[in-house]
This record gives sequence, C-alpha cells and structure tokens, in this order.
Amino acid sequence: MKLNEKIKTRHAWRVGCRTLRRLTKIQVRIPLGYNLRDMFVDETTITVRAGTGGNGMVHFRREKFVPRGGPDGGDGGKGGDVLLQVNPRLNTLSAFRYQEIFAAEHGGGGGPNNRTGKSAPDLIIAVPPGTVIYDADSGEVLGDLVEESQQLLAARGGRGGRGNSRFATAHNQAPRLAEKGEPGEEKRLRLELKLIADVGIVGVPNAGKSTFLAVVTNARPKIAPYPFTTLEPNLGVAELEDEITLVLADIPGLIEGAHTGAGLGHQFLRHIQRTRVLIHLLDGLAEDPLLDYAQINSELALFDPELKHKPQVVALNKYDLPEVQARWTQIQAAAKKRSLNIYPLSAVTGENVRQVLYRAWQLLEELPAPPEVVELPVYRPEEDPRAYSIQRKGDLWQVHGAAIERAAQMTYWENDQSVRRFQRILQTLGIEQALREAGVKPGDTVQIADFELEWQD
Repeated sequence: MKLNEKIKTRHAWRVGCRTLRRLTKIQVRIPLGYNLRDMFVDETTITVRAGTGGNGMVHFRREKFVPRGGPDGGDGGKGGDVLLQVNPRLNTLSAFRYQEIFAAEHGGGGGPNNRTGKSAPDLIIAVPPGTVIYDADSGEVLGDLVEESQQLLAARGGRGGRGNSRFATAHNQAPRLAEKGEPGEEKRLRLELKLIADVGIVGVPNAGKSTFLAVVTNARPKIAPYPFTTLEPNLGVAELEDEITLVLADIPGLIEGAHTGAGLGHQFLRHIQRTRVLIHLLDGLAEDPLLDYAQINSELALFDPELKHKPQVVALNKYDLPEVQARWTQIQAAAKKRSLNIYPLSAVTGENVRQVLYRAWQLLEELPAPPEVVELPVYRPEEDPRAYSIQRKGDLWQVHGAAIERAAQMTYWENDQSVRRFQRILQTLGIEQALREAGVKPGDTVQIADFELEWQD
C-alpha cells in the first residue's frame, strides 16, 4: 500500500556517508478503512459526555428615545447530544482503543435583544452493526444496534439557561437574574459486539476453519499448523452464484469449558448467537471426531440454550490425507448410528467445499424469515427528581437530589436575585425545613453539588 506523505525538513547534515534529517512535521494520508493496527476488538468501555447548555444573559434594552426599554437578555442554546449510530462499513470496535472519552460541544450563550444562543451540534459516534450497549455501572441494556443508520441517544445535552427577559413580571419589571446552562448527561457505556453473519464456522482448535474461510472467501485469516492459530473472529463473503452470497464468520476454536469462559469462550461464543446456520468442521486427525462434535454442541447449549436449535452442516475436514480416508468408513458408520449426516471435505484441495456451502444455503432458505426489528418505546421507572437526601459529616451537611443539584449548577452565585431565587427553591422543596429539623446551626457548611454554602438564619 502506497502512502502519500509530505515531509518538511529543517536541518540536514552529513555524517560520514549518511545523510541525517531532522523531521519537524509528517503528514500521512491513509485510505479510508485502512487500520494501522488491524486488531479485532469486540468489547470496550467508553465515557460519553453531552454538552452543557449555554448561559442565559442579563441585559437591558438601551436605545435612544426609548426609555425603560426593559430586559432583553436571551436564552442559552442547547448542548449537543451524544448519539451512537450504525456504520455498516465497520466490523470491529478497534477505533475505541485510541479514544475512550467522547464529549459533545456546549451550547452558545444568550445575547442581547432576546437573541438565543446557538445550539451545539450532536456528536455522532459510529459503531459496527451488531453492537449491544450497556450501562457500565448498572449493567442495564440500553440498546441493540443492528440496522444501517440505526441510532441510540446515549447522553442528552443540557437545555440552555433562561435570560432575564423570562423572569419579568408585573411586580419585578427589571429582573437582574438569569440561569446558567443545564449540565449535560455523562455516562459510562460498555459496548459489546456480536458479529452479524449468515453462517458461523465452529469446531475444535486446528479443525481447519480458517483454511475453509480463506478458500471460499477473500478473507485472509492467519493460518498455521498449531492449535489456537486464530485468536479473533474473521468475516468473509462467499459467492455461490451471481445472486447468491453467504456471509461467513470463522469462530476461533472452542474447548471444553468454553461456556464458563475457558479459552476466551465468552468472547467467541457471543458471535455465534446472531448466525442462523452453523458449519461444524470436524478434525479428521482427531482421536474421536464425533466426541469433539458432541463436546462443542454441549458447550453451545450450555452458553445459550437457543444455540442447540440452530441447523448445522457437519463436515469431516482434511479428507485429502490418506489416514483420514482410511478412517472415513468407520466414522461414517458411527455417524449413521446417531442419525448424523457428515460430508467428507478437504479445505486445502477444495473437495466438497461447494456442496457444504450449498447445503448451508439450502438450510438458510428453509428457515423462516427473521422477524423485522420494530423499535418500541422503553419506559423506565425514574426517581422523583424533587426527592432529596441529607447526610451529616461533622459540621458538613451534604444535600443530594437531582432537582436541587441542577438548580445549584444553574445559579449565578454572584447575583443577589439569583441567590434569593435559589433560597426560594430550597423552601419549596422542603430542604430548608428538613435541615432545621436535622439540627443545622449557623456557621455550618451545606454542600450541594460542587458548591459549599454557609448556613445563616
């Protein structure tokens, strides 16, 4: 691959017969989709921060020949949301290895003449299809992104603070108070990728799954004659005819105890859940290939009971070797006793490869069409935002609650009218009376969010 690069040099000098250059800037253009570290990542944790709303403005109209122009401070703009969106060109979460914190822009502040601040654009994070999003702290499933361009609102941006024109009343025609912007949401998310493929290729280590995938598709997985060559799933597309294609996923070799996580079992087994048909490759050189077949199916069923109902095409690989051919009659007879149909196959020579693919395609055609994904609104019980709790630590009183903490963060503490408004909020929510009943004394410190206030009667 050729990389177009532009190099600026500042100094050059000769030492012996070699020229050494001091590079001050290197610009490399990399084609879209090229990954400098092509490593498969199927689980990661990120932090998303939505933008804070813009601050409202305290301003009064000042215009010649217009006495008592009145307040005209504008509202702040909305902070940017953080969205996760499916990009079908991605098939790994490796991009999140280099960036773990994603923050949207803040909203613009309000202006005079009732001008509203600019709302910040949404931050869209691209994820591959098949990504399941969890709340990293609670473990709750927030969404399952499968379809192209499907979106999930991960963190909501804060609303803009109100300007002083919003607080004008008949009794207070010149208010000198406004609101700061509402803080945006911040969440820790765990992303888990489950590959979306028509057919999954499973089997014990060194059964020849990667060789099979390389023969029938343009995928180039790592292949070597020792167990656990494949350490990450691989995807490939096989073309049987002009209008018949199959998306295949090579699942790294499974071992006994994979359903409990042995041999990275959890990381591999999750990718089989979205496949509809399995090609089960048996190692023709194994001591008992049918025992391996039973063991792998047992691990699939223990991990997810639904996996045992997936149709399978069973094939004995490495049939090009004389010792495997000599055992074929014995293995075939034992398989018939179990009502199991096995194809003799050689991934190296290509013998019976197309027959196995066509059989997998036939099983796909016989299956009912997958149900259409219909997104339904999810209603989650929320705590009363007006609820609060009070904790005492010596002379420090800590007040926790969504509404009161948000009010504290949106208050202009340098403005007397804003402070008096915050005191009225304390009274309305019942916090002031609760502190008195709890035993707060003059001079004690009351902490709300990041602000420490001195209690005075």
